[in-house]
Amino acid sequence: MSVPSLPEWLPGWCRAHLGSAPATALFQANGMSSVFGLRLTDGTPVVVKARPDDGRAASCVAAQERLADRGFPCARPLTPVTTAGALAVHAEEFRPGGEVLRGDSLEVAVRYARVFASSMALLADFTAPPPLPNPRWIRWDHPDSGVWPAIDFLDERDQRAVPAFVVDTASRARTRLLAADLPRTLGHGDYEAQNLRWHGSRIHTVHDWDSLTWQPEAALAGAASGTFASAGPPTLAPIESSAAFLTAYQHLRGRPFTPAELQVAWAASLWPAAHNARWEALHDDPPQCTSALREQAAERLHLAHA
Repeated sequence: MSVPSLPEWLPGWCRAHLGSAPATALFQANGMSSVFGLRLTDGTPVVVKARPDDGRAASCVAAQERLADRGFPCARPLTPVTTAGALAVHAEEFRPGGEVLRGDSLEVAVRYARVFASSMALLADFTAPPPLPNPRWIRWDHPDSGVWPAIDFLDERDQRAVPAFVVDTASRARTRLLAADLPRTLGHGDYEAQNLRWHGSRIHTVHDWDSLTWQPEAALAGAASGTFASAGPPTLAPIESSAAFLTAYQHLRGRPFTPAELQVAWAASLWPAAHNARWEALHDDPPQCTSALREQAAERLHLAHA
């Protein structure tokens, strides 16, 4: 990839904050953030991330640095968060390699639970301003009217396309979650297989710390128990695998959830799936999450006492 394809602000930002200009563009990806893999003129490979400055980035990067300092497998930030126009920008280590661990078996669920529990333990006593608002796909705690958080590019579409059972599931799960009075903590809010890389059974890197979320521990673990198997288009793990994840997570954290916390975990397992099912319907995408939600919603709602 040629350097001239980079945004105009990026070479100057690299010189100012990394001491060297880009020589080669290794890759570029665009999603919630724009991500640039670069080799600098001094030979150093780096990753620069830029996203609209919504006030979340500084806390997310500080937490990521805390994890890296404590030996957790994630890219170490190389700069604090700065601004480039309306963007929040930082650089971090380039950590290539590793493979996606695919599958949703009980064994795979326990592997994912082990990594998630490790990250939660390392963040348990971390203090920083909460990175709010939470990411849209896990934002059941929004202050907006109606079931869903206000998201203009979704709200402007024809909501009649969303199946009634998806809206009902989201509403019942959210009601149960909002009824809980539990302390909040930081945790990874987009814990999908596609965001982790492994060397065999050993975790190599956990990506996407832009998605840190400020919610009750049980809700974060519950959401992760439903999303961990998403290696491509989002899906919902089988109920048995979510149960194995939650059992392993509690054991690894050394504290069983209370009955109320378990209910919150099961309710939270439904919210990302409901968000993704709504997305599928509004974009006329294949109904992968919708089908899984249709099969599992009743049992998960039962477990949630919702």
